Amino acid sequence: MERSKSYKELDSKYYMQVFTREIQLVRGKGAKVWDDTGRAYIDCVAGIAVCSTGHCHPAVTKAICDQSRELIHCSNLYYVPHQAELAEELCRITGLGRAFFTNSGAEATEAAIKLARLSTKRLNFVAFTHGFHGRTMGSLALTHKPAIREPFEPLEPRCTFVEYGDLEALAGAVDGETAAVIVEPVQGEAGVILPPEGFLAGVREVCDRKGALLIVDEIQTGMGRTGKWLAIGHEGVSPDIVLLAKGIASGFPMGAMLAREGLEFHRGEHGSTFAGGPLACAAARATIGVIKGLLPTVKEKGERFRGALQRHSPRGRGLMIGITVGERCQEVQHRCMEEGVLVNCAADGNLRLVPPLVITEEEIDRAARVIDEAIG
Repeated sequence: MERSKSYKELDSKYYMQVFTREIQLVRGKGAKVWDDTGRAYIDCVAGIAVCSTGHCHPAVTKAICDQSRELIHCSNLYYVPHQAELAEELCRITGLGRAFFTNSGAEATEAAIKLARLSTKRLNFVAFTHGFHGRTMGSLALTHKPAIREPFEPLEPRCTFVEYGDLEALAGAVDGETAAVIVEPVQGEAGVILPPEGFLAGVREVCDRKGALLIVDEIQTGMGRTGKWLAIGHEGVSPDIVLLAKGIASGFPMGAMLAREGLEFHRGEHGSTFAGGPLACAAARATIGVIKGLLPTVKEKGERFRGALQRHSPRGRGLMIGITVGERCQEVQHRCMEEGVLVNCAADGNLRLVPPLVITEEEIDRAARVIDEAIG
């Protein structure tokens, strides 16, 4: 490699330019990260709701290192270390019956599509406007945003989109050919959009009445992000299938699809080479252990954060917060970065804050001051 070339020059030349990036992060600890110049930032992005236990949590890094000295990979043709124990833990905390592990949230969506079609013998799906479920061809078919979906059409499976929150439209869209309805309990990529009161229970009722499955996408909202293991838990609604990823393994690539009892793949119906490997499962088990201790603090931290930003009308649950900024969103994001706080612009001019669950009160107060000044 030519020493004269900077990292950014190498990236520009050799990596497909699908992301917009300004800084290079090289180290992280807790809710803070450092760039290649040594500058520190309070991280309110957390890898987009991924690093829930903070960056490089000692319990998680120890679990990964310990397992890496024993066995890094083995095929799912054999029993995998930590896999059965992790499946048991996830079923217990979600109230579901069985788990299948994946490498990402999009793969979890793909698995749910297959399972829904297989079990109902129906072909079509219903999803919601502004929803996001992944970028693979199947998950993209259920993702609403035209800018990322339309260039790849025609897509399969066939999906009908209805307005998020509109139960009447949903009831009209779900019919005898609908395998499942997929919904986010809080829409993340849309900018932290909360559902109307009673909406999720209404979605469950429509699915029951029409014989369709209910898939709840907890890829961004799950694993304690909103103050409960699942955001659907705030509504008391029981899904047929739940999708997890992002915060499940503290940054180690992993996802999961969980399904109620009686709803499962059988031998040969699905599989994966890398999914649910020893390192991923070790990281996820350690992550769950850390989140158990953090869960009681999430609601209070979220209230503190929203309270400090009250004049900007923040919305959210737990440490998942959205603020509508409008056309100035990118400007606000940049100004926050200049002042040492990382935030993210989601869709439609909405600022999204999804910091690590380990963020301290002092870090919340500092980040809120920077954000307040950047907006105001």
